[in-house]
Amino acid sequence: MDDELITSIRDNYDRLADEYARHLFGELANKPLDCQLVSDFAAQTRGRGEVCDIGCGPGQVARYLRDAGANVFGLDLSPEMISQAQRLNPDVPFREGNMLALDLPAGELAGIAAFYAIVNIPRGSLPLAFSEMHRALQPGGVLLLGLHVGTETLHPAELWGKQVSMDWFFFSSAEIEQLLEAAGFIIKEVKVREPYSPDVEHQSRRAYIFARKAL
Repeated sequence: MDDELITSIRDNYDRLADEYARHLFGELANKPLDCQLVSDFAAQTRGRGEVCDIGCGPGQVARYLRDAGANVFGLDLSPEMISQAQRLNPDVPFREGNMLALDLPAGELAGIAAFYAIVNIPRGSLPLAFSEMHRALQPGGVLLLGLHVGTETLHPAELWGKQVSMDWFFFSSAEIEQLLEAAGFIIKEVKVREPYSPDVEHQSRRAYIFARKAL
């Protein structure tokens, strides 16, 4: 994934940040399974160190994790998205960062939550993304990864009235599980759900994978 593509993704999310926050910051209120999974993640990592919400957007998952007792910080590629997250969650720390080159020491984190963070990552760059997550986790560290399930690649021209130009990649759960295992993860649990109603979210199936770094 070259620097030009990374810059393009950052610029697109900078343009979307205000509308993204307005439409999606409160989304977990209408997603009971997602809330349960985030609560489970918080319980599994509580008291073991910091956890990172990668691809945090406006911070809705980080907010939920903080309320569940997690020692969490959020990380996002887009500085404008980070500004929205800081505005909406003044008691949660956020920082800019690239998930393909995490500015974190090896073994730093007790857990990583990554809800749809891979949606704009081309398949060829996924091994690097998962390798970086594995490196950043402490032994026994927990990964909760959410993804859109399917075979399509979307390339919308507009979202919420803002022009965009980037790909949204869907994957099979089996494909992502194989890549996670190749990066050194142990798959612990996989849940797949149908979409909630159209007024809540895009109509795609979702998969959630709990994985661990070996002790």
